[in-house]
Amino acid sequence: MSASTERKFLGRLSLPERRYLADALRTETVGGVLLLVAAVAALVWANTPIRDSYESVRDFHIGPASLGLDLSIQHWAADGLLAIFFFVAGIELKRELVAGELRDPKAAMLPVVAAICGMAAPALVYVLVNVIGNGSTDGWAVPTATDIAFALAVLAVIGTSLPSALRAFLLTLAVVDDLFAILIIAVFFTNDLNFFALGGAAAGLLVFWFLLRKGVRGWYVYVPLALVIWGLMYNSGVHATIAGVAMGLMLRCSTREGEQHSPGEHIEHLVRPLSAGFAVPLFALFSAGVSISSRAIGDVFTQPITLGVVLGLVVGKAIGIFGGTWLAARFTRAELNPELAWPDVFAVASLAGIGFTVSLLIGELAFAGDAVLTDEVKAAVLIGSLIAAVFASVLLKLRVRKYQALCAEEERDEDQDGIPDIYEQDDPAYHLRMAEIYEKKAAEHRKRAELAGASRDGADRPA
Repeated sequence: MSASTERKFLGRLSLPERRYLADALRTETVGGVLLLVAAVAALVWANTPIRDSYESVRDFHIGPASLGLDLSIQHWAADGLLAIFFFVAGIELKRELVAGELRDPKAAMLPVVAAICGMAAPALVYVLVNVIGNGSTDGWAVPTATDIAFALAVLAVIGTSLPSALRAFLLTLAVVDDLFAILIIAVFFTNDLNFFALGGAAAGLLVFWFLLRKGVRGWYVYVPLALVIWGLMYNSGVHATIAGVAMGLMLRCSTREGEQHSPGEHIEHLVRPLSAGFAVPLFALFSAGVSISSRAIGDVFTQPITLGVVLGLVVGKAIGIFGGTWLAARFTRAELNPELAWPDVFAVASLAGIGFTVSLLIGELAFAGDAVLTDEVKAAVLIGSLIAAVFASVLLKLRVRKYQALCAEEERDEDQDGIPDIYEQDDPAYHLRMAEIYEKKAAEHRKRAELAGASRDGADRPA
């Protein structure tokens, strides 16, 4: 990759980064489709005559009360299963910091500023709506999160393939977004602290870190230890998902001599399908089941709390990410990839308005104790995400032919060596292989021309 390419915003990714991105997004896309199915199933289950069974299953308690873990199924999904999701998010963040887009401060400035603006603007929109409408500002954090899996599911459903640079930008946005969502949960939604349990969790994390540094291997060592750390973190008053993030950040995500993949990437490859295909969809199944009626939908657009959530996701996210990106590019003099245009950035910014998993979680935390208001906020998250998805789909479809051409160029591999041709333009061996291929094709066409000429002469000869 040339130096000029590296200085371009949304420029071509390196080959290892592109391969990692393709593998990660493939799993997330499948998980996103499952997430979409789970959300629809929850809505159907909660709005049919058998909705009582949904509430019975969701509110069923299980777990050892002596350990402070007698939790409902919904609680287990939100605090337990989402810890797996945040564990993967922690690994993603660590990898981005040491080997990905965030390792270079200059290159990281654009996505970081975009993500920060993409969280600040929705919060500001929410607060303004509720100050003007005399609503509650407690839910300011609800519309700040982006759900990468749901966004990729939308892309899969509408049949749009984004160029790798745009997909990488979306993933980096989501990683930084997750980081700030974690900080919001840790700072603003921590209950009364149990310092004994918190100290135990810290000691467990120290043991976890020590074992990793000593190179100890074996899931039978780390899984029980992780469960102990999670249980102590839950009882400490700090949200239990923070334990998952902390353990993910401790994994080594840089490769050493003789390693094809770092331990962090290897574990992420193993755990990501569990997170995307099981943990997050199950959370959606027991969190997205809210009553939907014409009156309930009407209330979403008339009450300041729910209207603030919808406008935050649809308007705040798009304006925040696009505006932050444009300003950062202007002040850092970053040149946009000439193959793309600013409307592409706005389309991705609109797609980031799909806030599902973390938005639902923050909604539950922000309005805990008020079941009716919690359901209304969840309905607002669903409706806002749907509007953002439809709006982004229209924008992306307007450029679908351009994206298809760019993706085809990225995938082209005429010499069949497993490496896209676009990455081999500076390799003399590639051009020699291509010359040999074209020479063979030229010889074949000359032979065909001779045969065609002989056949025509035979046809023209008088009988």
